[in-house]
Amino acid sequence: MRMRHLLSIIVLLSATGSVVAPVFGQTWSDKQLEVWNVIEVQWKASMEKDTTWPDRVLHEKFLGWHNERPMPQDKSSINSWTRYTIENTTTLLQELYPVGIIVQGNTAVAHYFYSEASENRKGERETSHGRYTDVLVKENGTWQFLAWSGGDNPTKD
Repeated sequence: MRMRHLLSIIVLLSATGSVVAPVFGQTWSDKQLEVWNVIEVQWKASMEKDTTWPDRVLHEKFLGWHNERPMPQDKSSINSWTRYTIENTTTLLQELYPVGIIVQGNTAVAHYFYSEASENRKGERETSHGRYTDVLVKENGTWQFLAWSGGDNPTKD
């Protein structure tokens, strides 16, 4: 009976578009939850085709490296690629799974993995899975991304 209850909770959380509970039975502090909330807000804004999210959640000195990019991107580059992606792709479903969040003073590091289903302009659907490590800083009471690294897991040929 407990397994059925657990599966019901997982299905319910999945239907909301993201998973909030930490994996491996961890309990988060209020500070860790603040950081996780910013990560979820960023992913949700991207899914909802909100082109303003980079200006809201990326630090002015942001530098992040996605697995598919040849080099790190700054905030300006993320803004450009966000607009392009939003015009050409629709995210159908996404789930985020936090693995660990460390908060030290005004700096946080979050490790998590994700699953995402999307559709391109041609109507072709794709499911991807991957992981990220995000670094956030808190300035003036607000958490912002300073850096990230990650992306889709490599596909096997």
